Amino acid sequence: MRGLYFFAWIGYSLHMMKKIEEKAEALIRKYNMIEKDDVVIAGVSGGADSVCLLFVLCALRETYDFSVRVCHVNHGLRGADADADERFVEALCRELKVPCRVFRRDVELIARKRKQSTEEAGRTVRREAFETMCREEGGTRIASAHHSDDNAETILLNLARGTGLRGLCGIRPVYGKWIRPLLGVSREEIESALALAGIPWRQDLSNDEDVYTRNRIRHHILPALQTQVNLETARHLNELSRQAREVWDYLERGVDEAWNRCVACPPGKQGTPAIREADFRREMPAVQKQLLHRCICRAAGRSRDVEAVHVSALLDLFDRHPGKKISLPCGVTAYRTYEGISLEKNIPGENLSGRENGEGTDPCTALRIPGETRVPGTSLCISCRIRERREEDLSFYSGMEKGQAEILQKSYTKCFDYDIIKHTVSVRKRRAGDYLVINRDGGRQKLKAYFINQKVPRRDRDQKFLIADGSHIMWIPGMRMSAYYQIGKETKRILEITITEEKTNGRDNQSSDPGGKGGSENQRTGREDQ
Repeated sequence: MRGLYFFAWIGYSLHMMKKIEEKAEALIRKYNMIEKDDVVIAGVSGGADSVCLLFVLCALRETYDFSVRVCHVNHGLRGADADADERFVEALCRELKVPCRVFRRDVELIARKRKQSTEEAGRTVRREAFETMCREEGGTRIASAHHSDDNAETILLNLARGTGLRGLCGIRPVYGKWIRPLLGVSREEIESALALAGIPWRQDLSNDEDVYTRNRIRHHILPALQTQVNLETARHLNELSRQAREVWDYLERGVDEAWNRCVACPPGKQGTPAIREADFRREMPAVQKQLLHRCICRAAGRSRDVEAVHVSALLDLFDRHPGKKISLPCGVTAYRTYEGISLEKNIPGENLSGRENGEGTDPCTALRIPGETRVPGTSLCISCRIRERREEDLSFYSGMEKGQAEILQKSYTKCFDYDIIKHTVSVRKRRAGDYLVINRDGGRQKLKAYFINQKVPRRDRDQKFLIADGSHIMWIPGMRMSAYYQIGKETKRILEITITEEKTNGRDNQSSDPGGKGGSENQRTGREDQ
């Protein structure tokens, strides 16, 4: 009878491992995780989850014709135990005939340098190690051992942090080259199968501590929900995650389309999105919120720490007066403008609020006339030439008084009456006392007043380049030129100024606004061109 029990036990243990393999294989097929000739980099810590992952991948590698390589990260946090984990993984890989590469990192030191928690630094270090090995050893997939309980814990953690609908998506089975074949398997299934099969694993005692937030959810919150509310809590959370991912994917397509309608990023400044209010208001609320989330992430350069409360604060900013601003995670500041909201990541030491009194400190750069002038610190090039006026230079508008004329000019080429220029022509930012002539009668307007009337946001006024004749602003590129310098029949010599910008990202930046914003020079809408 003892022999019968023994063989029954062997059969059951094999059945348990086979059941996990079948679940993993079903997920691999459903999401096309692995293809022929793939090189899968498996993260193996030595714990039950990653050991199970390694055995599953080894069992399936012949069926799908892929290869497996192991990446192990020694965090240097647990002394001799961490070294024992490393030796265990290396021995296991030798037994299974799987190549293994070990990365040793001082996570505590890295956490201090990066000003991160030890938990966050450890996550980052592991990801970096996996990515490095994948890049250097021809990997095509990175497999992690996340399972269904991990996903349930993640959803609860995201709910508590206020990450919104995106947080309900939990851990994706596939994300780029990252795959999670065990996401349909529970922790209990994994540990039971390994124990019955006699497969050893390492126990990280730090997982038993309640120092980390995830551990508190694992040890207290999820068990309480399962014992006091519903035994199927974890399963229901995973089903919720699946449904949320379907909704999210559909929503993301809508956000992609809304981004093209509502958001503009200046050339070369993809991290400074500007949201047009008129277009934004026409979007559905769900799209609006996800669009704002994406804008914050784009400005911040990361999605971590961007939560629903920040999206709500940004949405509320639309109901405030132009000039108001709010602080967001990762040093991002959002500004209410006349046309909507713009976001920027603050650079330490840089004044982003503008100099309201117009007292700039930027140096002047005298233009070479004739010749070319490079504007320091920019990709702008200003070309100047002098020529005699021709009759064809003038174009008379119907209904205009005799003697009044305007020259036909390109958006970033302007022509001026050269003989009436009094000082050295320069390119610079605004200064106190700047003015321009707004009509042929000689009516003056302070530059600050002009900007206010044109609803130029305060923070943008200091960023505009000006072509100046002393304190007299000859031309605000992208907006207007002073009427004083316009060509007339009395003009003998013409100063032709052309502003160009070097090409970047395969685009001709001739279409961008050297003055600070894109748009058509000839539009007169009472605002900066969109």
